Amino acid sequence: MPGGVSSPVRSFKSVGLSPVFIKSGQGAYLTDVDGNNYVDYVMSYGPLIAGHAHPAVRAAVAKQISRGSSFGCCSELEITLATFIAGVMPGVPMVRFVNSGTEAVTSALRLARGATGRPLIVKCAGCYHGHVDALLVQAGSGATTHGQPSSPGIPDAVINNTLLVPFNDAAAAEAVFSQHGGQIAAMIVEPILGNIGVVLPEAGYLARLRELCSRHGAILIFDEVMTGFRVALGGAQQLQQVQPDITCLGKIIGGGLPVGAYGGREELMNQVSPAGPVYQAGTLSGNPLAMIAGLTTLRLLQSAAAGDAANAANSSQDAYVVLEALGSRLQHGLEKSAARAEVPLVVQRCGSMITPFFTGQSGKESIKNYADALACDTQAYARFFKAMLDGGVMLPPSQFEAWFISLAHTEVDIDQTVEAAAKAFEAVKQPAAQG
Repeated sequence: MPGGVSSPVRSFKSVGLSPVFIKSGQGAYLTDVDGNNYVDYVMSYGPLIAGHAHPAVRAAVAKQISRGSSFGCCSELEITLATFIAGVMPGVPMVRFVNSGTEAVTSALRLARGATGRPLIVKCAGCYHGHVDALLVQAGSGATTHGQPSSPGIPDAVINNTLLVPFNDAAAAEAVFSQHGGQIAAMIVEPILGNIGVVLPEAGYLARLRELCSRHGAILIFDEVMTGFRVALGGAQQLQQVQPDITCLGKIIGGGLPVGAYGGREELMNQVSPAGPVYQAGTLSGNPLAMIAGLTTLRLLQSAAAGDAANAANSSQDAYVVLEALGSRLQHGLEKSAARAEVPLVVQRCGSMITPFFTGQSGKESIKNYADALACDTQAYARFFKAMLDGGVMLPPSQFEAWFISLAHTEVDIDQTVEAAAKAFEAVKQPAAQG
C-alpha cells in the first residue's frame, strides 16, 4: 500500500507522526490496536453523526446483509432514501445515487456541461471536491487565469476549462462571469468550507453567486458532501437560504458506508441516462447496505428522540440542538484555554463542525479564504495534535481539516477534551522541547 495507507491524510505525515491503526469504534470513542482509547473528533471525516456502531444503524445493516449485500437491480431502499432527501431538501426533488463524493461531483459537472453545452467550470481556491482531475487545481491563481494541476498525472488540457476565484470574494466571481459568462457551464462551491478547516461564507456571498449564475445561464452546484445533514437537516442551503441547481451529497447519507449522490431540478436530472443523454452508471450505486445505513441515520436525526439508551443525556432533545450545544461548549472551552496559554487561536464553527486555526503572530481575527488558512502555523498544530493524542483525544492529523462532533459525545467528553487542550496549548508554546 503506497505510504501504508488507503488515503493520504491517514498517514499522519503532516503532523510528523506514524499512523495510528484502529481496532474498533464505539459511540464517541476509538480504540487502537495497542488498546489505547481516544475521544474521537474525526468521526470518519463526518459521516458518523450518530457515533460509531450506533445500535439502530448496526441492527439495520445486519438485517439487510442477511437479505443480500448487492443486487445489480433496483431496490425499494433507493426510493425510500431518495424520497427522504427530497422531503427535507427543497432544491433536490430528484436524486441519483453513486459511490462517493468524488463520483457525485464528476457526474454533476458532466450534467452541467451537458445541459448548458458550455465547457467552463468556476471553482473557489481551497474548495475540495474530491479527486476529480478537472478540480484538482492549485490555489492562488488570479480570478480569470487558469491554475496549474495540483497532482502529476493531470494534463494541462484537463484543467484548461477550470477557472479559479477566491472564496468570499464576490467581486472576483463577478469579474470571471463578466469575462467568460457565455462559456461557463457551472460554478461549484462548498457553501461552508470544511476542507481547509471550517470557513463560513460572508453575508450575501452565496446569494451573489446564485444571482450571477442565474443571470448568465450557468448552473450553481453546492458541494454538500460534508455539510449535507451535518449543519442542518436541510444542509447549508437551508441555513444560508440559497438554493442551488444541483447538490452533491455523501458521507452522512451512507451512515458510514461508501456513498455519494447528486440531485436537483427535474428538468436537469431528467437529462441523466436513461431518462436523457448524459451518461452515468455504477455497479454498486444505490447499494442496499449504504442505503439502509444512511436512511437509519437520517431518521435518527429527524426524530426528536435522537439519542439512545447508551447516551440518555441526549435522548430527548432535537438532534441539532444537542449538536449546537456541544459545539458551542467545545468552541468556548478551546478559546478560553488558548487565551490563558497566550496561544494565538481563531476557532471557527458551524454547528458540529469546528476548526481551531493556529494563527501564529498574524493577529488574524477570522479565516475567510484559502490564503488566510495557508498562513496558519501548521507546526503549532502538529505539536498540539501530538499532545492531544497523548492525552487521549483523536483529532484530524492536519490543520486543514474540520473536527466533527456526534450525538454520541457528551458534555463530559467535551470537558475532558478542553482539559486536554489546556495542557496541549502549553506544548504548542515549547517547540524545542517537543522536538
